[in-house]
Amino acid sequence: MAHLEGSVCWALAELAETGGAGGEAEQEVGERFVTAALLDIPDDRPEVLVISCGHPTPPLLPDGRVPPLNVPYPAPPLGLGDLSAAEYDVVTFAFVQGDLLLLYTDGVTGARNRDGVFYPLASRVTGWTKCEPEQLLSHITDDLRAYVAGPLDDAAAAIAVRRTRPAEPGGDLPVRR
Repeated sequence: MAHLEGSVCWALAELAETGGAGGEAEQEVGERFVTAALLDIPDDRPEVLVISCGHPTPPLLPDGRVPPLNVPYPAPPLGLGDLSAAEYDVVTFAFVQGDLLLLYTDGVTGARNRDGVFYPLASRVTGWTKCEPEQLLSHITDDLRAYVAGPLDDAAAAIAVRRTRPAEPGGDLPVRR
């Protein structure tokens, strides 16, 4: 995560030196940042390790519930690390056979309907927790499009990952063919 922070800061410094893309003012460059989450899902342990830099916390969807993974001390978004002594705390959560992890960008939860109400992802996915990842993503895509009823104001992306079998100590998970 520290390398990502350095890369984003370098890119922002380059943008500031050149006056920004399309002639943007330097102060606008200073208002840019990137939220990020870095995850590790070990093959040999039933867990997921998370570092968050201001990114939406992914929900874990076991047994019809939608509890978000609680990252108590997220680091600042990338590009803002200079504002504080950014520490990258690794938080570990159980991720066992059958669990479904949903990762998404803030373009999903930041989408608004015609009344200006944000898309309520957590309440919408409660009926889809037993779906396979591809089905879940299809439901979210269709529901989000219907909810917004027009073009999205921001890029939206989602990834769903299911732990399909118990982790085996020292072993690799089989490749699906």
